[in-house]
This record gives sequence, structure tokens and C-alpha cells, in this order.
Amino acid sequence: MIPATLWLHALAIALFLALPAAASAALPDSVHYRHCLANTSANPAAALVDAEAWVKAGGAIPAEHCAALAMLNLRRYGDAAARLDRIAGGRDALDREFRVALFDQAGNAWLLAGDGARAVQSFSGALTLSASDADLFADLARAQAMRRDWHEVDLDLNAALQLSPRRADLLVLRASARRALKRFGDARADLEAALKIKPGDGNALVERGLLRRQLGDIGGARRDFQTALQTASGAVAAAAKANLDDLTP
Repeated sequence: MIPATLWLHALAIALFLALPAAASAALPDSVHYRHCLANTSANPAAALVDAEAWVKAGGAIPAEHCAALAMLNLRRYGDAAARLDRIAGGRDALDREFRVALFDQAGNAWLLAGDGARAVQSFSGALTLSASDADLFADLARAQAMRRDWHEVDLDLNAALQLSPRRADLLVLRASARRALKRFGDARADLEAALKIKPGDGNALVERGLLRRQLGDIGGARRDFQTALQTASGAVAAAAKANLDDLTP
């Protein structure tokens, strides 16, 4: 999962740009809005105080948006998610792209809060407005995975792969779900397809190692984990090392 601190700034920019022209023209103070957004990462506590006062003064969507971003940076994920959902589902005249972005980010905030069920609701709200977005289906699959509903994960990733059939990352995610469903042949096929698209992919190698370990192929699992450890970095390398350490000598 992408850490909140990495996508918050991008979210602020994306939602600002996604504001429909009518809403942008109606902003009471665009300078205030930009300053508040900047403060959500530089000084989120101050940004939240500012935004809440602005809400009371009639700041409307920009003020609510700034408050939600400040809450995210303060790790008040549930509060932020609920606020983003409320904005997205409100009666204000927002364009479709803006609502989709809000629902999607609400879903990610629910994931950070550890609430898969509410994340499913938010991502489903986004998909009702934009049913041809592979990333939204992948996000919904992550929420279903948090609930350990592997059948739904598989269905959501089928939909994502119909839209983007050459996404190695989606194939790896589906392989993980199919391994959980004990559909081992299908999981292996997904991983081989992923590695053809993206040879040496660390995530695919780790997942194949997990599959091989589950099937009793300890030597094959060890080779996959070792290769991933040598070629990958960050969280993938850490996962490879942890799984390698777990193998019996």
C-alpha cells in the first residue's frame, strides 16, 4: 500500500484540478485554499484549525477538503474517510471525476483505518460513476482482501484485467487470491504470465515462492525468495528475506 504521506500531496493537487469550473470560480478565496492545502503536510494541526474555522465561515467544499487532508496527515484516517465520503455523496454540484477521486481516496483512507467493509462501500461508490477504471477495481479488490473475501477479490481482479490485461501487478494480486482459494493451477498460470510481462518482478517471485512453499516445493520457494532478495528493494526485498528466513534449513 502506498503510504499516506506519499499520496496526500498528489491528492490535493488532483482534487484541486478536478474541481469543476463553476466551483473553482465560486471559491471565496483560492489563495486561502492553496495555503490551507500546503499546510496539511507542513503543519496539519494548524491546517485543521484553519479549515474548521473556514467551514464555519462558509468555506464549503474547499474548506471541507482541506480539513479531510489535514486529518489524514494527523493519522485520523477514519474521520478523514468519513468526511471525504460525505463530500463525495453530498448534494453539491460536483462533476463526476471529482466525485470519483473523493470516493477513491475515502476508500484508501478506510484501508489505512483498517476498515475493509467501509472501504468496499467507498470504492463501490467510485465504480458506480466510473466502471471502466482498472485501478478502481484493484482498489476494491484490496478492500475485499482486507475482509478475506477471496472470491470477491478474484472477481474484482477479473474485471480489472479485462480492462488492462497486461498489468503484471494485477496478475500477481489475482494469483494471491487464487492461492488463498486453493486454485493452485490458476495461481501458477497468473504468475507465469506476470513474469513473461515483467521478467524478474520481485512481487511475482515472492508470490511464486509462497505458492511453491504451500505446495511443498521448498527448494523452488527458496530460489524464488533468494532471487527476489537479490533483485528487489524496499518492502519487496524485506518480504523476500522474511519468507526466506521462515523456511526450514
